[in-house]
Amino acid sequence: MVILAFDTATDVATAALVSEGEVLGERRSRAARILVDIEELLAAAGLAPDAVGGIAVGTGPGGYTGLRMGLVTARTLAFSLGVGVAGVSTLDALAAGAPGAVPVLDARRGEVFTLANGRGPAVLAPEALQVDAGRTYVGDGAVRYRTVIEARGGMVPPDESDLHVPWARHHAALARTFGPAEKAEPLYLRVPDAEKARREGRLQT
Repeated sequence: MVILAFDTATDVATAALVSEGEVLGERRSRAARILVDIEELLAAAGLAPDAVGGIAVGTGPGGYTGLRMGLVTARTLAFSLGVGVAGVSTLDALAAGAPGAVPVLDARRGEVFTLANGRGPAVLAPEALQVDAGRTYVGDGAVRYRTVIEARGGMVPPDESDLHVPWARHHAALARTFGPAEKAEPLYLRVPDAEKARREGRLQT
């Protein structure tokens, strides 16, 4: 089956076409270009859109706008192509690209998204991140807080390393069950700014 995979949860968006474990093509750009990237991937592989048998989409955590863009794109394409969708955590995909490493994404506001101590995803301050001496930490959060991690004995690959990118090929590899598009829910680890403002009475509805 040909799987179309993409992730727009971080500043670097990725997209890939994978068939039976073989990567037919892959792109990295920005969330705003995701549809263009998909069109180019299909054209380069010589495939029509109806060759896609399933969609794997990144569910975050990540930036609210980029994440929503990816999920809306997945749902729109799933409807038009008549295929199922599998949601894949951006953290899990990042970890799959660097076996044994800890994924750390930049959550802004002085925080990071990570898989905390081998458990589920969490948002926390970089100083609260448990760092094991000699272990590798990857992702744009690891790059941003390199000094914090390395001061505790952790290792962070060079800034330009591909290990910091949640490549879409890994989303395709991790996708297990393709079902209704609406079941691919975004992984929000904190309340969006607008909702927080509304709850605090700072935003009129």
